[in-house]
Amino acid sequence: MNNSRAATRYAKAILDLAKENKAIDAVEKDMRSVLATISDSKELRSMLASPVIKGEVKKKALMAIFKGSHKITDGSINLLVDNRRIGMLNEVALKYCILSEQLKGKDVAFVTTVIPLTSALEKKVLKQVAQITGNEVTLENVIDKSIIGGFVLRVGDLQYDASVANQLGNLKREFTNSQ
Repeated sequence: MNNSRAATRYAKAILDLAKENKAIDAVEKDMRSVLATISDSKELRSMLASPVIKGEVKKKALMAIFKGSHKITDGSINLLVDNRRIGMLNEVALKYCILSEQLKGKDVAFVTTVIPLTSALEKKVLKQVAQITGNEVTLENVIDKSIIGGFVLRVGDLQYDASVANQLGNLKREFTNSQ
């Protein structure tokens, strides 16, 4: 199973549990914190992806970083560590936020850029995405220096990748395939 489908399943399960416990907003706040923290820390991303670092070490570090989170969030982190899926934490958090917003009748547009969007550019992006989706849209700006430049726009299952890193990857594939 690919990670995106698995992340969606985990996120749906977490959302169902949050619904039962009437904690959708509290868990969403935690998941947004997870997204922001992981996107801001290259070291944390490396630790989560590392097969060398033991799960217990990752669990202790994450529990310390996200101390004070809702018990559902803590349980989700424990579950991902126990199932050796902690590398998907960022994707699970992202999917949770999307599902939670959809439950409220809104869409979330995630715009990944190298630097934060200006308020004027943010308004333009929101207007365009609202026209495309036909729904009320909230915008989340994710900062990721690895895309080099440009942007990646993700709304639900749709993704538009206009990043420099993607364009360089495409050029590399073209050169490799032409030889």
